[in-house]
Amino acid sequence: MTRVETSKPVEAEAARRLVAILRLAYSGELAAALAYRGHARSLEEGEERRRIETIEEEELHHRRELREMLRAMGCAPRRLREARAWLIGRVLGGLCHVVGWLIPMYGAGKLESRNVREYEAAARHARDCGHAEWIDCLLTMAEVEWEHEAFFRERALSHWIGRRLPMWVAPPAKAEIRGTFDAESERSSIRDPVLVA
Repeated sequence: MTRVETSKPVEAEAARRLVAILRLAYSGELAAALAYRGHARSLEEGEERRRIETIEEEELHHRRELREMLRAMGCAPRRLREARAWLIGRVLGGLCHVVGWLIPMYGAGKLESRNVREYEAAARHARDCGHAEWIDCLLTMAEVEWEHEAFFRERALSHWIGRRLPMWVAPPAKAEIRGTFDAESERSSIRDPVLVA
């Protein structure tokens, strides 16, 4: 018996969805990095500032990885989205000097939680459109975003007002990112291929 590849329309749709997520994430990482740069500069020297600077560097690293994936797909970032991301990042980074640290920490945590799911979805689409070589990178990005979310959640909850704010839904345990993906991929490989004699 020989396995026949998945249908071309399925691959095309997965590729389209992957490109959409890569473009969105690429610009989102710019906004986040600029916001974190401003946030870090609003803090005194110390462990918290160094952690946010590290998070900024990780976001820029993700951006470089995403750029390469977009190039390989024959696509470019959206200029308008890039300009908007730059503006949002600069404004949020500037606000950190005015509004204190709670609101930026809370907002960052909520966004990072969404990013975990985005990168998980991107890994599924990469698998489905024949770019298995990107799966590990995208799942690693999801895990890094999970760590960012955990840091910002902890910081927000350390503030007396933060403990009274409605918290966003926490992502599942970090170990579940790969576990869920592997289980889903295994089920998919059993269900999807057409077997011929």
